[in-house]
Order: sequence, then C-alpha cells, then structure tokens
Amino acid sequence: MNAILVAVIGMFVFFMGYKYYSKFVAERIYRLDPDYQTPAHRYKDGVDFVPTNKWVLWGHHFTSVAGAAPIVGPAIAVYWGWLPAFLWVVLGTVFAAGVHDFGALVLSVRNKGQSVGTLANKIIGQRAKILFLFIILILVLMVNAVFAWVISNLFITFPSAVLSVFIQIPLALWIGHLVYKKRGGMLLPSLFALAAMYVSAIVASKVPALQIDLPRYFGGEENIVAFGLNGVAFSFFVWIVILMVYVYIASTLPVWKLLQPRDYINSHQLIVGLAILYLGLFFSNPSISAPATNASPDVPWFPLLFITIACGAISGFHGLVASGTSSKQLNKETDARFVGYLGAVGEGLLALAAIIAVVTFFSDEASFLGAYSSFGAAGEGGLGYFVQGAGQLATGIFIPADIATTIVAIIVVSFAATTLDTSVRLMRYIISELGQEYKIKPLTKMHVATSIAVVSSAALVLLPEGPQGFGSGGYVLWPLFGTSNQLLAGITLLLITLWLKRQGRNYLITLIPMIFLMFMTVWAMIQQVFFQWSGLGEGHEMNLLLFLLGSIILAFALWILLEAIAGLRRKGTEDN
Repeated sequence: MNAILVAVIGMFVFFMGYKYYSKFVAERIYRLDPDYQTPAHRYKDGVDFVPTNKWVLWGHHFTSVAGAAPIVGPAIAVYWGWLPAFLWVVLGTVFAAGVHDFGALVLSVRNKGQSVGTLANKIIGQRAKILFLFIILILVLMVNAVFAWVISNLFITFPSAVLSVFIQIPLALWIGHLVYKKRGGMLLPSLFALAAMYVSAIVASKVPALQIDLPRYFGGEENIVAFGLNGVAFSFFVWIVILMVYVYIASTLPVWKLLQPRDYINSHQLIVGLAILYLGLFFSNPSISAPATNASPDVPWFPLLFITIACGAISGFHGLVASGTSSKQLNKETDARFVGYLGAVGEGLLALAAIIAVVTFFSDEASFLGAYSSFGAAGEGGLGYFVQGAGQLATGIFIPADIATTIVAIIVVSFAATTLDTSVRLMRYIISELGQEYKIKPLTKMHVATSIAVVSSAALVLLPEGPQGFGSGGYVLWPLFGTSNQLLAGITLLLITLWLKRQGRNYLITLIPMIFLMFMTVWAMIQQVFFQWSGLGEGHEMNLLLFLLGSIILAFALWILLEAIAGLRRKGTEDN
C-alpha cells in the first residue's frame, strides 16, 4: 500500500471535518456568541484568567493535549495492522475528539471557567462531582508518572536532545516578559527561539561533548552509583528529580511567564515537525511494509484498540485541559471552534504521522512482524520505532538521519514536558477543589497542593517494580492510563450531552460517540481488571497496583453513570 495515498485520504477527511462539520456544530449545536463575556475577561487576574490571542491559545492547548500519547498509542496499536489504527484515528478525531474537546471548552466557558469535575456537581449532582474529581485526580497522577517516565527515557536514549530542550526554558521566559511587560509581538521571538533550539540540536548531534549523557557520566550499567542503582538507573532517578523540580516551578508561575510562550514555541515545533514528516513522506514515497491487519495477534484488537489509541482519536485529558486552563484564557467564545476542534485535528495529524512513520520504517512485512511479535514487544519498542521511522522519513528532504532523529526526539520531549506541567497544574486545581469541598484549608494553598502533586507523581513513577526494573512506574501504568483516559472522555461527553439536552438542543452528536466510547472502554476495563490484573485469566499474573486502581476507577465510573441516569429526571440549573 502506498503511504502517500493513506496520508492524503486522512488529511482530506480532517480538512472536511473542520471546514464543514465543526462549523455546523459551532453554529447549530453549541451556538457560539461573539459578544459573550468569557471568564478570561470576567475574572481576569493575570495568573490563570488571562485573555489570550487565539493563535497563542491554540498553541498552548494543542501542545498541552498532544504530548507523547498521540505518538505512543498509534505506535503500539499498529501491532493489529495499520488499517484499524488509521480508521480509528481519522474517524475518531472528526466525530468524537473534535466535538469532545470543543464541547468541554464551551461548557466550561459558559460556566465561569469551571473544570468538568466541578461541573459534574451542577449537571449530575454532588456525589457525581466527588466521584469525578477522584477519577480525574487518579488520571492526572498517572499522566504525570507516564510522561515523566517517557521524558527521562528519551533523555537517556537521545542525549543530543537534552541541550535544546533546556535552552527553550530561558527563551520562553524571555518571550513571556517581552510580550506581557514590553507589549511586544510573540511570533518573531518564538521563531528565533525555535531556530536557536534547532541550531543547538544540529551542533549537539555532531559534538559529543554537548550531549548530556548521564549514564556515560555515571559509568553505565557496570557501575553501582548509589542506593544499589547502576549508572543507567541512577541517571533515570536524577532526571525524574530534575523534572519534578521543573514542573513545580512551571506549574506555579503565572501562565503568561512560561506556559503560554513555551507552548507557542512548541506549536511551531509541531508545525515544523509535521512539515518534515509529511514532506519527507511525499519526497521519499515509501511503501507501507506492515500488513493492513494482523492475522494472528496474541491480544485481540476489539475492544483494546479504542483504549490503546486514546490521544489522537479521543482523550479525556483533553477535556481537563479545555476546561482547566484553556477556558480561562479564551478571548472570545467564537475562538472555541479554532482552539478546541482544530486542536483535536492537529493531534489527529500527529497520530496519523506516527502511524505512517512506524509502518514505513521496516524494510518488509517480515521485519515488521518480527519487531511486533507480541503486544508486549509493541509496547516496549513502539516509541523508539517512531523516532527512528520519523528520522528515516526526514532523510527524504535531505536532513541527515542523526540530526533528524535528534529533532524528532526534541519535539516529543517538548510536547511531553508541556503535558506534564499542565497536568501538574490541573492536579493542583483538583487538590484545592477537594480541600474546599472537605474544608481542609491547607489543601487550598497553591504550594501545598503543588507539593502533594509533585511528590506523589515522583513516588508513583519511581517506586513500582515492573518489567524494566527500577523506575518503570510509567511503563506499568500505561494500560490503566488508556482505559481511565477513555472513561473520562466518555463521562465528559455525558456531561455535554446532558447540558445540550437541558438547553433543548440536538444532543445526538455527543450522545452517539459517548455510548460507543463508554461501551468499548467499560468492556475493555472489565477484561483487564477481572481477567488480566486480577491474575484469574489464563497466563496472567496478579498486578495489585493496576487491579486496585482499575477497580476503583471502574466502580466510580459506573456509579457516575447511575447518577447521570437519575439526574435525567431532575431539572438542571446550569447557566445558558
């Protein structure tokens, strides 16, 4: 199968979805009002509520929701063949992710910028709010652990990428000061910052002395450094500590100082990265070496495909970002279509590129099937195959493979870091909300809530022992991350559906994907909790961490559904 044809079909569907379907949803369903006073103006405080240009906000929203997940999920899911992954990414983006992200943003804007967790109280009831907040709290905790694990491993695997990633931080602070204190423009400074990052990437790729290779400094696997850890494991520990210090600072700073300018730089990175991948694809014209479907998988694709690819098709984390940070920065309500729906389309493009990079990387079908010999092998190698495959595509436009690989690694790390500190900020909000709910005053304090978020995230990623030994918490949690993420998306669609119904509007556009997603996710989660993680299924050993967390999340989700059914009989009181 020709890879260019697959890419063109996907991009055409995305284009039609944004141009026509999102316009219909904006005008006929969500009924955006250009004169509505958004929370960014009503509650402007210069820290969280900041009216923001739609391009800048799109950059923040897009890079916050993108992260590494729309790469990791598709890179694993092609184990079942490229066709199921392609169809779920393309159709899921247009008919599920777009209306979900867009709808969560509008719902929050129409309700004082409140998060979807808080809105569950107004739309369903008090118990639903508490249950939903706890589900969200567990999810963002897992997001923090998963993405910290991904970043640390990429730093160890691609040390030439470290310098550019850290150069971005002072450049973003400079841009934030320039724009919000000096009233300068953001476009040219961010392009300068991007150029500086890529120049440093080129230099670091060619000069080993500029590669921050901690395992080499600590003696690698042969040298025991501290706590019984060898050089590689200790390097992982050091990177986790550095990341947690960074996200503590980043998540407590006003959004204009670091979050917005860094995310704006990353939005350009994404455009550059997508341009490199798609131009490389069109010039190199590779064939797809992977089969359309895997005839003999050891794990069935149905329903697990729909939780393996979360980000890139539909993701509950997007609703948290839309209602947690983006809704507090929306300048005009009519910008919600651009920020929310187009943000989902951008992530779909990234997921599509991830699929193509992986399935064109291998020389033939036998090589692909050898690398993807089992679902476990796909999980362990998927991200690495993407980075190498993307580097191979970039050679089609005459970028040397080592430089291309470094740039791709920088892009992945930058997105993952954006998601990480946004997630920690969201976790701080949730802890504060729970503190207010249960009258625990210390939890309402910014630094107390942030400290709890950072320490618990570090503990989760470092403590579990898994297939990769010390520090494999993020790897261990990935299966639960997918199911929890999709449950959250289904519950968010449920909230939007109830809100639309009470407004007397057509709610089928959210009801249909909600039913589909909840059915697939609950089915998959029952299989995982009661047959895989419990150890009762044939060939499976008990995983106590996943079993306990999965059981709690599943019970809470089913409870919320029961509350929602009961809530259908009650009259809503939400704002119009």
